[in-house]
Amino acid sequence: MKKFITIGREYGSGGNKIAELVAKELGIPVYDSEIIDLSAKESGLSPDFIKNTEQSLSSGWLYTLLLGSGYSTPGTGASRLGFGPQSINVPLADQVFNAQRNTIIGLAKKGPCVLVGRCSDYILRHCEEVPRAEVLNVFIYAPLADKVKYAIEEFGLDPATAERDVKLIDKRRANHYNTFTERTWGNKNHYDLLVNSSLLGIEKTAQMIAQIARES
Repeated sequence: MKKFITIGREYGSGGNKIAELVAKELGIPVYDSEIIDLSAKESGLSPDFIKNTEQSLSSGWLYTLLLGSGYSTPGTGASRLGFGPQSINVPLADQVFNAQRNTIIGLAKKGPCVLVGRCSDYILRHCEEVPRAEVLNVFIYAPLADKVKYAIEEFGLDPATAERDVKLIDKRRANHYNTFTERTWGNKNHYDLLVNSSLLGIEKTAQMIAQIARES
């Protein structure tokens, strides 16, 4: 059985709801927006600041530093990296990413869970404490028209600008992921499973992912 399921998702694909249902099927916790609150405690930054900054582009400073010092080495938290009120030379987006990275690793150390977005697939791949064989990396996508409809109905987007907003949010997610991981968001080579949620719908897609997690 896969103990850790990471779910990347296009905006409006229902990925967040699917993650919740997968976690319920498997009887394990799911972490999505909770990562923001926990990261705030880790970094001393406010939850609102993290929410507004988490998909900002990085200068690459943190990526270079972490790889140079051992990405999964314990103790690479805020104190070691010099984060906090006096770390004015550290790009804010990098501070947020590092706080979320530490939070995600900490959650995985506690036990099986479902992790939503925030480069969690890449972070766990470089975490020595989490065996690769125990991780299932999933990416949820859907046709644009279906995503727009879902975003209007579920998130209250203005129908007049919903298509533009969906595209913009997906672009931000892709830019963030591509910058911090030096991979391509949604590329089939980086995931174990890519699913079009429109084919089976939210509930059946979640059931399928849970079944794969149990049997693989």
